[in-house]
Amino acid sequence: MEQIKLDDFTNFRFISGLEFSNDGLHACFAVHKANLDQNDYDSNLWVYQVESGKYYQLTGLNKERAFTWLNDNEHIAFNGLRDPKDKERRENGEEFTVFYRIRIHGGEAVKFFEVPLVVNLIRQIDNENFLLLAAYNPIRPALADLEEAERAKILKQRKDDQDYEVLEAIPFWSNGKGFISGSRNRLYLYNTTSSTLKPLTDESLDISSVALNQTRTQAVMIAHEYSSKRDLENQLYLLELESGDFSLLANREHFRYRFADCLDDRQIICIGTDGEPYGLNQNPRFYLLDLISREQCLLTPDLDLSIGNSVGTDCRFGSSRLLQMFGGCLYFTSTEGAHSYLNRIDQSGRITKLTSAPGSVDGFAVHNGNVLLVRLKLDRLQEIYRLEQDNEAQITYFNDWFANERSIVKPEPVTYTNGDGAQINGWVLKPLDWDPNQKYPAILNIHGGPKTVYGEVFFHEMQYLAAQGYFVMYCNPRGSDGKGNGFADIRGKYGTIDYEDLMGFADTVLARYPSIDPERLGVAGGSYGGFMTNWIIGHTSRFKAAVSQRSISNWVSMANTTDIGYYFTPDQIGATAWEDIRKLWDASPLKYADRVVTPTLFIHAEQDYRCWLAEGLQMFTALKYHGVEARLCMFRGENHELSRSGKPKHRIRRLQEISGWFDRFLKGAEASGQNG
Repeated sequence: MEQIKLDDFTNFRFISGLEFSNDGLHACFAVHKANLDQNDYDSNLWVYQVESGKYYQLTGLNKERAFTWLNDNEHIAFNGLRDPKDKERRENGEEFTVFYRIRIHGGEAVKFFEVPLVVNLIRQIDNENFLLLAAYNPIRPALADLEEAERAKILKQRKDDQDYEVLEAIPFWSNGKGFISGSRNRLYLYNTTSSTLKPLTDESLDISSVALNQTRTQAVMIAHEYSSKRDLENQLYLLELESGDFSLLANREHFRYRFADCLDDRQIICIGTDGEPYGLNQNPRFYLLDLISREQCLLTPDLDLSIGNSVGTDCRFGSSRLLQMFGGCLYFTSTEGAHSYLNRIDQSGRITKLTSAPGSVDGFAVHNGNVLLVRLKLDRLQEIYRLEQDNEAQITYFNDWFANERSIVKPEPVTYTNGDGAQINGWVLKPLDWDPNQKYPAILNIHGGPKTVYGEVFFHEMQYLAAQGYFVMYCNPRGSDGKGNGFADIRGKYGTIDYEDLMGFADTVLARYPSIDPERLGVAGGSYGGFMTNWIIGHTSRFKAAVSQRSISNWVSMANTTDIGYYFTPDQIGATAWEDIRKLWDASPLKYADRVVTPTLFIHAEQDYRCWLAEGLQMFTALKYHGVEARLCMFRGENHELSRSGKPKHRIRRLQEISGWFDRFLKGAEASGQNG
C-alpha cells in the first residue's frame, strides 16, 4: 500500500446528476475526472441498466454532463459544442445553446435543436414542446433573428463594452457567475416543430426553481421579483402551460421558499422558513398548499431537521438531486450529526428514514421501489449503490482502486463537553506510520459555513497532511449543522462561543494524544474557517503557523462588497455600518491584527465574490505592516470553490502552498521542539 499523494485527486472519478428514465428501466449519470493537460475536468454520460445491473459509457467527447431524459425512454438530450463553427460563434461572444440527442443503446449523437439562450434547465412537456429556464438580460438581446449586419454590429458593441460594467442592483456580482446586474433566469417554451421560442415569465422575475406536475400541464415556480435589491424573501407562482395563465400562489411576508413541487393535481408540497427566531440559517419546515383555496398549512410544526447535505469533503464534482417527488411522497436528504441520510415524507407529514449507514448521501434517484444513491462511505470515494430495504449494494466500481492501493488513516472520534454542557464532536487523524515514541506537529482544521459539518467521509487534503506526518484534528463547534437550530445559532457571537469550542477541543486532543508537540501546532480553514483562522491568530499565540483561505477579515467591507454580504452580515453579526459600526468592527479579525505573531499564509481566488480578495488583502497588509511573516497566494480564474472544483493544476499548487507553509514552520529549523 502506498501513501496518499498530493495529486491523487486527479485520478478520482466523481459522480453527479443521477436520474431514472421515465419508465425506470435505466438511469443516467455523469462521471467526471481531472484532465491535467487541459487543466480542466472531463465529463461523460453513463447509463445503468436496472434489470442486468450493468453500466456503460454513453458519450466520449469529455464535455457532456447536463442532460434530460426524453419521453420515449430511449433517448437522452444534452447540451454541447461539438461543431467547430459553434465553438467559433461562442468565442465571438454569441450566446446560444445547442442540444444533441443520443440513443441510449448506441449510435452517434445528432443535433436536436438550438436556441439563442444560455439554458440552465430543460424539461420535456410532450413530443414537440420543451420548458427551458435560461439566463436573460434585457440589455443583451438574442442575436438569432437578426440580419448579419445587425448581428455583427451588436457583437462589435459587446466587444467594445467589455471595458465597462454598469451596476443597477444588488447583488451586482455572484460567486461563479461574475457580474450579474440586470440578469434574470426566465422561463421559455420551445417548440421543436415550428422552432419557435416563447417567453412565459416577465423580465423582472428571477426564477430559482421549476417543477412540473405529473400530467405536465402546470408548472410551479419559486421566484424573486425585484428591481434594485434582491431580498431573501421570494414568491410561489403557478403557470398553466396550455393557456399561459400565470398566477401568484403565495407571497408571505418574510418567508423564503427553498423547494416546491406538485404532490398531486390539487396540492403543492413546499419547504420554507420565515427565519423566526433563528434567522437565515434556520432549519426549514414542510408545508402543504392547496391550489383551490390557496391556503398554506404547516405539515411539520415540531420539526427541527437540517434539510439537505452539508457534510464537507473535497471529493465531489458536479451537482446532484437532493429532493425528488415520486408516488405522492417527497424524498429528501437530511444532515444529522456528522452524516447525511435519505428520507421520505408523505402528505400526512410522516417522515421515514430510508438509510442508516454512516457517511454522506451525495445524490439519489427514485422510481417505484428502486432507489439509487450516490454516496461517500467513510474511507470510500463516491460510488452508486442500490438501496434494498436497509442494505446498500454497490453497483459501480470507479474508485475501488484507491482504497485497495493507498494507505488511508481512519478518523478517531474525540468528544469534548464545553462549559455550557454542549457536546462537541470531532475527529483526529494520526500521522501515517505513527510511532508513539515520537513527537509530531498537529494541524487544527476549521470548516466553512458556519452551518456545515465535518464528518468521517474521506477528505483528500487532510488525509494527505496525515500522510506527510501531521496529526490532523477537526470538529463541529457551535454554529455547525446537524444538531438543530439552537446549536447552529451563533448570530452575534462569532469569535466567542465557537472560539471557546475550538480551543477546548484542541486542548482535549492534546491531552489525549501525548505524541502531539504542543509547540508545533498549526491552524487552517476556509470561508467561515478562514474567518476563524484570522480571529484565532489575533487572540492567541499558541499556533506557530496558520493558513487562512477565502477568509473574512472586516465585516464593514464584507457587508457592502460581497454577493451575500448585504443580508448575511446584518443577520449573522447583528448590525449594519449605519446602526452600529463598532459592533461590526469589534467582530472583525482585522481589529486585532496588531496582536498577531503567527506566520500566516493567505489563499484567495481572484473571482471569489463570496469572501472576496479584499478580505485577504486587508489582513495580509496588516500583518506585513506589523512585521509578521505573511504570504498571499492568489489564483486567477478561480472562485470560492477553488479547493473543491478549481482547475486541477491550481488545486495541486494550493496543496503545495499549504503543505510547504506548514513544513517550513512546524517541521523546519524555525520550529521549536523538533524531534520527530
